[in-house]
Amino acid sequence: MKQTQRHDAIIDLVRRQGYVSTEELVDHFEVSPQTIRRDLNDLADQNKIQRHHGGAALPSSSENTAWHDRKMMWSAEKARIAQRVASQIPDGATLFIDIGTTPEAVAHALLNHSDLRVVTNNLNVAMLLMDKPDFRVIIAGGEVRTRDGAVMGEATLDFISQFRLDYGILGISGIDMDGSLLEFDYHEVRTKRAIIENSRCVMLVVDHSKFGRNAMVNLGNMSLLDYLYTDKTPPASVMKVIEQHEVHLELC
Repeated sequence: MKQTQRHDAIIDLVRRQGYVSTEELVDHFEVSPQTIRRDLNDLADQNKIQRHHGGAALPSSSENTAWHDRKMMWSAEKARIAQRVASQIPDGATLFIDIGTTPEAVAHALLNHSDLRVVTNNLNVAMLLMDKPDFRVIIAGGEVRTRDGAVMGEATLDFISQFRLDYGILGISGIDMDGSLLEFDYHEVRTKRAIIENSRCVMLVVDHSKFGRNAMVNLGNMSLLDYLYTDKTPPASVMKVIEQHEVHLELC
């Protein structure tokens, strides 16, 4: 593949995934790490990507990838993460399930459970779980975000604050190299904080592409979490923060 073709293909991957690591690109194009680093530096100089230590992201940090695209990305990895989370949630539990494609995968993995009580601000989750006669599904009020079925707003925060549940299943758009949890939407961050504050055990579910991915709103740091479920070992700087805050890491 010529360099210009490879550059175009890298840009396409970054657009579809939001973040891509150097290691993935080396495997994908079967070239040396030095070649990929030169490619990424060239593309960053042209402002076509944003260079990160260990990979590259979209130059904009203000808008997320489309929901339908995100649902297709890393689907096998999300399914593994979801199965591991589901295996650790007992029948009869109460839980929040957040918006996002990985929390939706967890909801799907819970279909073989019994007698769950689920509070969610995710229309996709509610539609998936409503056919289980022994589940009680409670959906938050608020404004529906049409692009992904998220329910958000002041009414959503007030609703969530009425509950105190066993588990909070959260997704996130990006995790900075210092361990900061990042989102694209301020209102979404406020909803996640409400779920965290009202969950006895907070479980963050993320595929590896979220490490080093940029987004503009800071939810907080790893101290907010009890468990982190992912499919690959996080970068060294993130691992240091995970260990510092004694977050239980589950590699799926």
